[in-house]
Amino acid sequence: QVQLVESGGGLVQPGGSLRLSCAASGSIFSITWMGWYRQAPGKQRELVAAITSGGSTNYGASVKGRSTISRDNTKNTVYLQMNSLKPEDTAVYLCYADARTNYDSAYVIYWGKGTLVTVSS
Repeated sequence: QVQLVESGGGLVQPGGSLRLSCAASGSIFSITWMGWYRQAPGKQRELVAAITSGGSTNYGASVKGRSTISRDNTKNTVYLQMNSLKPEDTAVYLCYADARTNYDSAYVIYWGKGTLVTVSS
């Protein structure tokens, strides 16, 4: 099994910045994609950003240009730097990892429990 633990959420004023972290642990053989989705009340879950083990990235349209995703493969940790935050960025941010636990096992998507980001004055 793979566990994901997010940190770094909290209350921030509009225009401010926040850095989220997500560490994967457990029986990890390899991880391809790691990244973040977010879920706001009454809205569908949407992609924020994702990154491969090789450093290729993908950003959601709502955060593109304001956020940077990075990854430390040696620590199985992914980071999300968010700048110029807006009230509409308020959501629970969920980390995920597409991982396998053995060389011959299938890749499975694992999720963290989420961290709340509130953007408000």
